[in-house]
Amino acid sequence: MELIDSHCHLDFEQFDEDREQVLANAAEAGVKRFINPSIDLETSRRVVKLAERYANLYAAVGFHPYGASEVNEEALGRLAELAAQPKVVAIGEIGLDYYRDRASKEVQYQAFEAQLALAKRLNLPVIIHQREAAADTMAVLRRWAQDGGQPGLVLHAFSGDAAMVEEAAALGFYMGVGGPITFKNAPEFVEVARRMPLDKILVETDAPFLSPHPYRGKRNEPARVALVAEKLAQLFQMELSVLGEQLTTNTEMLFQLPKAR
Repeated sequence: MELIDSHCHLDFEQFDEDREQVLANAAEAGVKRFINPSIDLETSRRVVKLAERYANLYAAVGFHPYGASEVNEEALGRLAELAAQPKVVAIGEIGLDYYRDRASKEVQYQAFEAQLALAKRLNLPVIIHQREAAADTMAVLRRWAQDGGQPGLVLHAFSGDAAMVEEAAALGFYMGVGGPITFKNAPEFVEVARRMPLDKILVETDAPFLSPHPYRGKRNEPARVALVAEKLAQLFQMELSVLGEQLTTNTEMLFQLPKAR
């Protein structure tokens, strides 16, 4: 069985001293491929270079809402150039974040809309970040999807309720599930995850963040996406190998990756 970590930040400095070992740990755990999203132009360049170095690593380029104020015509042009590289499979992570006041809501909206338009123009799927902005995020995405020709997206680190699951599934969106599903103090999220269609779930770590139980509070790494898959297999009362195949197929479909050999 092969798993794909659909969202990890292997370019971050937390992995500078042992990146090769982290990748080896992942391979030993059956995690063979990785999607590495960006948060700004600098990291977009960095993840493209890293993807060129490692055959099983793919990149996504984009501006996180914290960097929304940096998005302008010149930046979007450079983003489009990077997106043309063969190992770039998505625009992301982009979206809205009301948790920290790094950029005004208006600026975040403008950056979000501009990058969604870029994704549609380039026919690339999108990795969505939202924190404490679920209703506004879905309002934007609803319009974007209903405008026709949407290339697909994943709601990274899904934190919505059952109604959001239902709407996301109806719109054809994927939902990213990570470490929090293993937290002992998150029974509500387990019930929400139970409502997700199996063909719309991706697993992720968001490494180096959100390490699953029993590693909560420690640096996360892609190997631990296997713990997320195990929890989901228990939740859906499925054999891990069967669920793993579905999760891999989902990720391949969204990001148009080659089929696992």
